[in-house]
Amino acid sequence: MILFPAIDLKDGRCVRLERGMMESATVFNEDPAAQAEIFRAQGFKYLHLVDLDGAFAGKPVNAEAVLSIVSSGSLPVQLGGGIRNMERIAFWVDKGVERVILGTAAIENPQLVADACREFPGKIVVALDERGGRVAIRGWSELHGETAQQAAERFRDTGVAALLHTCVEQDGMMDGMNVEASVKLAQTSRLPVIVSGGFKGAKDIRRIADGRSGNEKIEGVIAGRSLYEKRFNVGEALALCERLR
Repeated sequence: MILFPAIDLKDGRCVRLERGMMESATVFNEDPAAQAEIFRAQGFKYLHLVDLDGAFAGKPVNAEAVLSIVSSGSLPVQLGGGIRNMERIAFWVDKGVERVILGTAAIENPQLVADACREFPGKIVVALDERGGRVAIRGWSELHGETAQQAAERFRDTGVAALLHTCVEQDGMMDGMNVEASVKLAQTSRLPVIVSGGFKGAKDIRRIADGRSGNEKIEGVIAGRSLYEKRFNVGEALALCERLR
């Protein structure tokens, strides 16, 4: 299992939100590339990067900050936020982004996912963000009619590298993850799932491990606000993830 430290970008700075609300942003670092280096020094192996402004705008907004991180080579990056066409996917893959996350574009244009997976095998992750039991799109500002499990059906045979499942109500609240929902998604979709929203520490990782029946794959967990606020022991959490790989 991979523990992904998250860098969410707003106005070129590292921030964390509560339940996806932009007005709740707390700035944790003015220098995203420096934050990526901090995570590398702590022992993380991968980085989860989101252009929050881009998610709302429907196009990249914090490209300069993203490029500063990717070009530094600190950690392999998976990137989401405002990536909604093949041209932009190709741009980021060419710049060295390890995996591209499609959220709104995946829900509104599933054919783009299929085409991108053929063009860039192993490089595409689909984000399924749930709020109130329904998929949320456009920076979590709009609800789609489907549940995450229903939406996942259309991506089962496309070759996506993983599904990124975020329970919006838990995101940024540090009160525990909706492990049951993410494990169920992995079971029904038969695709690797990355769990996001409300990470507290090693206890959540153990809950995920205990909740698996053996027929599903939880690829990783996203750590956000609890990591920035030093609410858990990073070394302990990384060691536990390594044992579960």
